[in-house]
Amino acid sequence: MALYNAHTGKPQIRIIRNTGIITVLLLFAAATIFPIYFMIISSFGEPVAAGSMDYKLFPTSFSLESYKFFFQFSPYTWRWLLNSLIVATTVMVTNVLFASMAGYAFSKIKFKGRAVIFSLMLVAMMIPYQVTQVPLYILIVNVFHIENTYTALILPGLVTVYNIFLAKQFMSSIPNEILECAKIEGCNQFQIYFRIILPLSKTVLAVMAILTFMDNWNTFFWPLLVTNSMDMQTIQVGLKSFKFANTTLFAPMMAGATISALPMFILFFSLQKYFLEGVTVGAVKG
Repeated sequence: MALYNAHTGKPQIRIIRNTGIITVLLLFAAATIFPIYFMIISSFGEPVAAGSMDYKLFPTSFSLESYKFFFQFSPYTWRWLLNSLIVATTVMVTNVLFASMAGYAFSKIKFKGRAVIFSLMLVAMMIPYQVTQVPLYILIVNVFHIENTYTALILPGLVTVYNIFLAKQFMSSIPNEILECAKIEGCNQFQIYFRIILPLSKTVLAVMAILTFMDNWNTFFWPLLVTNSMDMQTIQVGLKSFKFANTTLFAPMMAGATISALPMFILFFSLQKYFLEGVTVGAVKG
């Protein structure tokens, strides 16, 4: 690593410099990990003492009662987890399918206005997420009248501009000669897409799937807006049920947060190489 490369000059200066860099990196790592550590440690507290939680870095006792309390707190607890799974999985599948199709069209199919349309999409990507929530809410609730349904939770995220951009940038790197050979063999556009583009784009498709699933599993604001019954809430919205006017059930809430974070932990540790590739996959020259 460059951090430990030998440099001309005094060894003491190199040691001091590397020590300073390592210290800063460790501080950043600690700041990142500490909220997760605190969440997990707090989840082992007693539910009866949740309203007057004692903040400790190293608790003296561990109990699984808060996890038991979390599942017994509401008859809809399992439904919250199921709703999150349905919404996140559906949005993930639709994004992988539609964004890859759009990315293929923008990168390999020449049509009139392609550059203009893609530029407009990039401009739309610059608009903050919060700005679009009001018109989206009016459309879902006042125009289409589909609030408190899976359709309302899924429809706004069917496909995102970021995923289209990601797919387009990656597919632009696929040699055109391969597609020309397929056309000579008699393949149409759909056959080229399914038989050539998709197999060659496994990396970017995996990155899109992981990031989309994580984003929709963790989203809170939109499900809060369009759901008005506990049976349609997602797990992130359901956790607010542990907060009351005069007290908050901290330990059961932290237990629920830990359970809701498990899919993210599993995704990261099992597919972390795709996360690392996803950092640079959008930088491929198109």
